[in-house]
Amino acid sequence: MTRTKTEVVHFPRPFTLSGMDEPCPAGAYEVQTDEETLNGLSFLAWRRVATTVLVPSNGAMQVFRVEPAELEALSSNDGPTSGRSNDNSKRA
Repeated sequence: MTRTKTEVVHFPRPFTLSGMDEPCPAGAYEVQTDEETLNGLSFLAWRRVATTVLVPSNGAMQVFRVEPAELEALSSNDGPTSGRSNDNSKRA
């Protein structure tokens, strides 16, 4: 079983993630975390398999895969705040 968690991260200053050519402007960005269940346990547990940031670009959406540690570093250094304005878990 898999699920996708969605949250909006607010960056008060421009930022750059690995793989980006140019900085992104300050603002709110959607972050999606894909998780899958761990089998063989006596309780339900999830493992993160991917985290992505959606960035609007020229009328389209670019998707950048990012490590949670990189987002955390931005959070502690650049000061973005995150809030779960939409925590829509999609199960497949």
